[in-house]
Amino acid sequence: MKLPDKVYDILKWVTMVVIPAVTAAYVGLAAVWGFPYASEVSKTSAVVCTLLGALLGISTAQYNKEGNGNG
Repeated sequence: MKLPDKVYDILKWVTMVVIPAVTAAYVGLAAVWGFPYASEVSKTSAVVCTLLGALLGISTAQYNKEGNGNG
């Protein structure tokens, strides 16, 4: 599974920045304002980030295996 560069970059940004930031904001605000499901949101976010990280890792390994990487 090899992702196009643009898709890879977007997914990497979403996985490393967007999902954790939104999750932290929601969980933090849930504690202050009593939003529901803070624990569920946190756990779901962790699962989604892990899944996306694994998919990105597979794509990176495939890319490097084909001799396109710097290593």
